[in-house]
Amino acid sequence: MNCTRRLAPFVMALLLGSPTTTIAAASVHRVGVLALGDATGKPRDLAAIRDRLNDLGYAEGRNLVIETRFADHRAERLPALAAELVRLNVDVIVTITTPAALAAKAATSTIPIVMAGSANPVELGLVTSLSRPGGNVTGVTNSPGGGFAAKQLQLLKEAAPAISRVAVLMTNFPVEARGLSAMQSASAALGVTVVAFMVESPAGIDLDALGKLHADALYVFPNAINGRHSKAILAFAAENRLPAIYGERDVVEAGGLLSYWTDWLALRRHAAEFVDRILKGAKPADLPVEDPTRFELVINLKTARALGLTIQQSLLLRADEVIQ
Repeated sequence: MNCTRRLAPFVMALLLGSPTTTIAAASVHRVGVLALGDATGKPRDLAAIRDRLNDLGYAEGRNLVIETRFADHRAERLPALAAELVRLNVDVIVTITTPAALAAKAATSTIPIVMAGSANPVELGLVTSLSRPGGNVTGVTNSPGGGFAAKQLQLLKEAAPAISRVAVLMTNFPVEARGLSAMQSASAALGVTVVAFMVESPAGIDLDALGKLHADALYVFPNAINGRHSKAILAFAAENRLPAIYGERDVVEAGGLLSYWTDWLALRRHAAEFVDRILKGAKPADLPVEDPTRFELVINLKTARALGLTIQQSLLLRADEVIQ
């Protein structure tokens, strides 16, 4: 009888909800992830965010719920997906790619937004300045700096010394325009001609028009349109035996020659640290936006052999990864 009496308050607490269970429920954080890509195409991005949050003490099923929304490379779907996350009243929205950040910013001015890599956040109105974001958006950019594209062009020339005419697949984003300008400034010293090729339609890339440029190499910016049509670009490069440099290692793993850009997974992990600070009470307006500091060179030797290229040892030694 005494045991039953002792258990009764506990049973009633379970039925009615005790202060202890209320506190536990309140400590569960809901983090939204909004991505332009698809769930199967880049699982490592989400895994990098999740793993870093785990390192910081958050675990799904205990104190963390992650709500993911993928646009399947269709930017027009992002506004509706962002609105879904807002209706769920998540604590933070993490955005992967610039279009995702813009869609989240348009959907809410109150829920904190953490950019896990975004270009031109000041110019696009995502933040007031990098040092003082001033609103509900903070995080990390994916902009390596204006002169970075010239370094990429140099790497492409090292990998394929015979090239002389490089087509640059790009949008009208300011960061890409600055990159093109940097490549044009460096082109004479490298002995190449750089030709811009605008990719403006999400529906497809005019590969016939690209072929008429008679380029003997490609430079492919890591933007939404190029990402959506990466398979077509890879096939075009392979069919025409064109050395190409990309901004994403995934494309090199799929058959591209080489990539050099920011370490994307490092950006995702660092974004998780911003999420942690916000969940602990920091305001996005007070967290300066940071530029990337880690960069990654990946070379596909199988592709090099198919193109008849011999990659110099000096270049291989600088690579973060060599795919055999």
